[in-house]
Amino acid sequence: MSVAEGLQQRSGRDDRVLPAPVAKIEGRSPWALAWQRLRQDRVAIGSGVVILLISLMAICAPLIAKAVGHGPNQQFPTTGLTIAGLPRPPSRTFLFGTDDLGRDLLVRVAYGARISLLVGVAATGLAVLLGVVVGIVAGYFGGHTDSVLARLMDVVLSFPLLLFAIALVAIVGPSLPVAIFVIASFSWAPVGRVVRGQTLVLKEREFVEAARSLGASNLRIMFVDILPNLAAPVIVYATLLVPAAIAFEATLSFLGLGILPPTAEWGNMLAEAVGYYQVAWWFLVFPGAALIITTLAFNLLGDAVRDALDPRAGALFGVRSEAPPITVGIED
Repeated sequence: MSVAEGLQQRSGRDDRVLPAPVAKIEGRSPWALAWQRLRQDRVAIGSGVVILLISLMAICAPLIAKAVGHGPNQQFPTTGLTIAGLPRPPSRTFLFGTDDLGRDLLVRVAYGARISLLVGVAATGLAVLLGVVVGIVAGYFGGHTDSVLARLMDVVLSFPLLLFAIALVAIVGPSLPVAIFVIASFSWAPVGRVVRGQTLVLKEREFVEAARSLGASNLRIMFVDILPNLAAPVIVYATLLVPAAIAFEATLSFLGLGILPPTAEWGNMLAEAVGYYQVAWWFLVFPGAALIITTLAFNLLGDAVRDALDPRAGALFGVRSEAPPITVGIED
């Protein structure tokens, strides 16, 4: 017996080292990782809050009008205009001031948010739907089908959008459906090109070969096996198409090709304010600020979603992206 063992027996203690607890690593899906990255992004959270507030303002526009007692097209020639017939500045009665006809700008900006969000979401939805279908068909079948559809996308991308809008409005007249149709008709091609490129890669993967060997139809392979793997780029492009659609719809309305007065819309409100910016700054500032804040919030959210879904993309542009910590559980 060694001296150390003898001392250990005398002391009556057992100094053997116990094994360390086993660390359990919890696996997480790519969507869970993306959601965690998105929650850690302050810009994304702030943009989401702004978009939520603007959406609430659009939804509650009738309640706002009822609370202040002013309709969106109701004119107040006595209290809403000065003696010289100019718009009145912001006050307790009119929080955002009035326009050239004595209408409440706060109520009209709230109602304008409904039009802008409706056009942005509807046009983006149609564009994404058409782009996904055309892109996945072109990439999956290839050959002459791919050549025809790819050239169609090139034609759409090269066609002057504003010229087409002017020609179409001259034929059928300006309206909300026409604005949505024009925006969706020229917004699907970028989505289609991205989906086509991803489909060309995915159709050669092993899971597609396995589905084909099991007798799955082409329709099932395209929309059940391949389409779920395209969700990330499609979501990113959708979030970036919404502000583009809102800005272009405001441009059409500003030029008299979209939503016409007296319907409250940010673009035609800016057109009406052009002649009054020197004497009524609020007439131009509040609709313009609403348009800028909305498009900026959607753009920032789209960038954050792109970084969350594909953090490697930020490294290509010199943006540092930190991976979230791995959740570890301790087993006794």
